[in-house]
Amino acid sequence: MKVLIVYYSLYGHIHRMAEAVMEGAKEVQGADVSMSRVPETLPEEVLKKMGALEAKKSFAHIPVCAIDDLASADALIFGTPTRFGNMCGQMRQFLDATGGLWAKGALVGKVGSVFTSSATQHGGQESTILTFYTNLLHHGMVVVGLPYAFAGQMRIDEITGGSPYGASTIVGPKGERMPSENELNAARFQGKFVAEIAAKLTREV
Repeated sequence: MKVLIVYYSLYGHIHRMAEAVMEGAKEVQGADVSMSRVPETLPEEVLKKMGALEAKKSFAHIPVCAIDDLASADALIFGTPTRFGNMCGQMRQFLDATGGLWAKGALVGKVGSVFTSSATQHGGQESTILTFYTNLLHHGMVVVGLPYAFAGQMRIDEITGGSPYGASTIVGPKGERMPSENELNAARFQGKFVAEIAAKLTREV
């Protein structure tokens, strides 16, 4: 049973969440879990001006995802930062290239899930995940979120991401905040939960 985590990260926040998702998914017996990045669309000079080059070096070893890689997985967990309450342009461009898979029904019945990040508490974490799910539903995927069985999303003693739609992290207006332990636990829970659902579906097939 193959679980593929596909993400875009600029400063490393989503990469760290993806690592936690992978940790959770690997807890499920029989799960073959891997991570890949969507292609970068920004020129290097722009990334340099944004101060992102150093951060991106830390996860440059993660392979770039090919569209056909999606069809070989039983579960797909996508990670994207929020851009004005929606997915980032890099992820949008990647998904827009999946028309061939859609035409063949290559993703029908596969498990799909999403996690995200935003600069502020109300920066569009929920809308990003919800609008992302419409893409997965068009592909006929089985959408899985982050159930309230993960009680960490109900905490009020700290500022934290996480909703029933998926794990998330709040990075701060300057990207200065890395995921908290509670947010990483949400990502681990989601990764494990998705892998468990995928394992059940593949056994029944």
